[in-house]
Amino acid sequence: MYSNAELHMFYKVANAPISAFPYPHIYVPNVFPDDYYADMQRNMPDPKHMMPLEVVRKVKGYNERFVLELSEPSLATIEENKRPFWTDFGSWMTSGRFKSLLLAKFRPFIEARFKTALQTLSFHDEALLVEDVTQMALGPHSDSPKKVLTLLFYLPKDDSQAHIGTSIYIPKNPTFVCEGGPHYAFEGFYRLTTMPFKPNSLFCFVKTNNSFHGVEPVTDPDTKRWLLLYDIYQNKPAAPAAPKPN
Repeated sequence: MYSNAELHMFYKVANAPISAFPYPHIYVPNVFPDDYYADMQRNMPDPKHMMPLEVVRKVKGYNERFVLELSEPSLATIEENKRPFWTDFGSWMTSGRFKSLLLAKFRPFIEARFKTALQTLSFHDEALLVEDVTQMALGPHSDSPKKVLTLLFYLPKDDSQAHIGTSIYIPKNPTFVCEGGPHYAFEGFYRLTTMPFKPNSLFCFVKTNNSFHGVEPVTDPDTKRWLLLYDIYQNKPAAPAAPKPN
C-alpha cells in the first residue's frame, strides 16, 4: 500500500524535467508534502546516534560527515519515540518501488553507460540520514564506479543554508574524466551552479565519468547540514560457473 507521502514524492520526481548538461540531473522542490516534512523535522534524531561515514562505509575524504542507516539495527539506537517515523519511512523508501521508478526515468542514460538493456542488469539501494558538520568541504568527484544514481534530499529547517548546497563542476581540462573515487582540488574545475540547500528539496543525478560534484568549503560558524542520501548501486555480476569436468 502506498502512503500519501510516497505518492507525492513519486509524482514530483517522475515529472521533474531532466537537465542533460554536463550530466543528467534533476532538482525537485517540495518533494514531500508540507505536513510530512514538518513531521520529518520533529523526528530528526539526536546527533549522538550518528556514526562517521568513514567508519560505516570504510571510505576516505568524509571525516566531517556522520550518518545513520535507515535499517532496523541502526534505528534501534535512536530515541524510542522517533523510531516509528524513520522505520516506516525507510520501509517504503527502500521497498523497491522508488528504485523502479528512478531506473525507468533515467533508463536511456543508464543503458548508454552500461551498453546493455536495463533488464540485463540488477541493482540495490540504500538510504542514509546524514549530518555534515562545520568546516566541511567536498572536492569535485564523480562518485564510486558502483553507483548508478545519487539522490540528495535536503533537510534544513529554513532557507538560511541555501548557499551551501551541492555544486556541479566541469574540469578546466575539457578531456578530463574520472571513473570514480578520488576527490580533486577545486582549482582544477569550473563551478557551473550550486543546487540551493533549501528545505524539502532534492538533487538527483546519474553517475557518469564526468558527474563531477562537490561542496564548496563551508565556513559558516556552528553549521549542521542535514540531508538524506539515497543511492542506487549496480549489483556485482555473478561469476561465471566453473566448467564441468569431462
